Amino acid sequence: MTDTHDTNLPEKAVELEEDKKTAEVPEPATTETSAEETITEKVEEPAPKLTKEEILAKLKEISENVENSTKTEIDGLKQAFYKLHNAEQEGLKNQFIENGGAAEDFVPQADPVEEEFKNIMSVIKEKRNAANAELEKVKEMNLQIKLSIIEELKELVESPDDANKNYAEFKKLQQQWNETKPVPQMKENELWKNYQLYVEKFYDLLKLNNEFREYDFKKNLEIKLHLCEAAEKLADEPDVVSAFHQLQKLHQEFRDTGPVAKELRNEVWARFKAASTAVNRRHQQHFEALKEAEQNNLDQKTVICEIIEAFDYSELKNFAAWDSKTQEVIALQNKWKTIGFAPQKMNVKIFERFRKACDEFFQKKGEFFKTLKEEMNANLEKKRALCEKAEALKDSTDWKNTAEVLTKLQKEWKTIGPVAKKHSDAVWKRFIGACDYFFEQKNKATPSQRSVELENLEKKKAIIEKLEAINEQDDSKENVQQVRDLMKEWNNVGFVPFKEKDKIYKQYHSLIDKLFEAFNLSASNKKLSNFKSSINSIREGGTQTLYREREKLMRTFENMKNELQTYENNLGFLTASSKKGNSLLTEINRKVEKLKGDIELVKQKIKVLDESIQNEA
Repeated sequence: MTDTHDTNLPEKAVELEEDKKTAEVPEPATTETSAEETITEKVEEPAPKLTKEEILAKLKEISENVENSTKTEIDGLKQAFYKLHNAEQEGLKNQFIENGGAAEDFVPQADPVEEEFKNIMSVIKEKRNAANAELEKVKEMNLQIKLSIIEELKELVESPDDANKNYAEFKKLQQQWNETKPVPQMKENELWKNYQLYVEKFYDLLKLNNEFREYDFKKNLEIKLHLCEAAEKLADEPDVVSAFHQLQKLHQEFRDTGPVAKELRNEVWARFKAASTAVNRRHQQHFEALKEAEQNNLDQKTVICEIIEAFDYSELKNFAAWDSKTQEVIALQNKWKTIGFAPQKMNVKIFERFRKACDEFFQKKGEFFKTLKEEMNANLEKKRALCEKAEALKDSTDWKNTAEVLTKLQKEWKTIGPVAKKHSDAVWKRFIGACDYFFEQKNKATPSQRSVELENLEKKKAIIEKLEAINEQDDSKENVQQVRDLMKEWNNVGFVPFKEKDKIYKQYHSLIDKLFEAFNLSASNKKLSNFKSSINSIREGGTQTLYREREKLMRTFENMKNELQTYENNLGFLTASSKKGNSLLTEINRKVEKLKGDIELVKQKIKVLDESIQNEA
């Protein structure tokens, strides 16, 4: 009997050493779990796109069932709410500044939805604190229970009674241990080691026959194979985070399950470990992808900040330039709203940088418009003074001297800057109306004008006959030069009778267009030549019509310049941030070149008008 006992003990010791290895093998999963849980806490999972009211509704649901909600979910909803809230306040502030207010004078408006949000968050916080406190109590109670289980195991090990008789009590204590779940984390490893120590000692003392051990091993094998299957299925779980948390529960069950037959232990553990590795790898890749996406979001937001910070405010000297930049800022703000969260440690910093850049833009815009308003008011007073002078002269019959004075007033008008749009048309109509009235009366008082106009009509008819005689099939230098000479001659001929003006002008331009097309002359030269030939028609309305035409061209010139600046800004933006394909860049470059040509043509037209006005003076 003694020999048998001595002979079996070494075998038992070896088997129980294997039991110990098997029991302790899953422990690294706990360390792995802690690392993964740390990642879960640090990485912010983006909340779905919701309105403030929808966020409020979800938080109300959570407040009714706090224990089933995670801190990550609540923090995500909180961040999404304040992103919407801050965007609304930012919009109100920008509107306030655009209406002429100073940024430092803006007072955020009370938001009743925010008040309700704070109340709900307060309720959630209280309930979570209460739940956590209750959980700590449970953990402490469980700690005491497990400590008492260890004490009872110790008594079984030290009991002089036959260990076989204590087997039922031992299994009961094992079941009780497995059913007692959470304990304080700092006590968990030490508790587990003490438990395993006495379990192993009990097995060392236990003289189980093969039937008992095989039955025990068989039941444990069934449980562990089931856990392997469950772990393997988690590889196909769509929710990667949920799969990871489910795996932690399986690890705990695996660890709490007793040993299997010696020859199967490595095989079963290898299978469970392989399934665990697949789930952990997916979980790690999931958060790495999240981090990469958040870094990409940060890069995009940084580019937007750099674009606004790089604005050269010294170049924004008129309303159109500021309006163009404002539209660009609004477009960038809208783009910002479509970009997701940046990494948590940078999310607030990059938003503060963006808000600072926008605040600076709208502050400088407010300052510019305040100064511009003062300048436009001064310009309005100057133009009203010119109106009064023109109105005082409009009934004069001193034709020559008054015409000279009014012409000087029109030149002075050109030197005065812009006025507010609501006054611009009215003050211009008032001024030009007085000038027009005088020059109309002057024309009526000149009886010889009719004979001169008839003479000019005959000259222009002669020019048309010469143009008709040119062979359009012969594009020799002589013919091209003859066309240019006749066009110049046409431009030097004065007014024709008003009734004949449209007919003779249409006939002339029809011929010129035909010859230009035949001789393949440039479109810009053609347009400029047509404009030169129309100067006399414009001049028929008096010098004031030349001024009116010049003012219209100046407005066109300014609009084109602003449009060109916008295109050039867009080119810079595409190169710096979005890096679109060559086709888009090529199209914008084509538009830029065409616009430059149009601007040059308008400048030439203004030059022609200035020469005509000078000749009239």
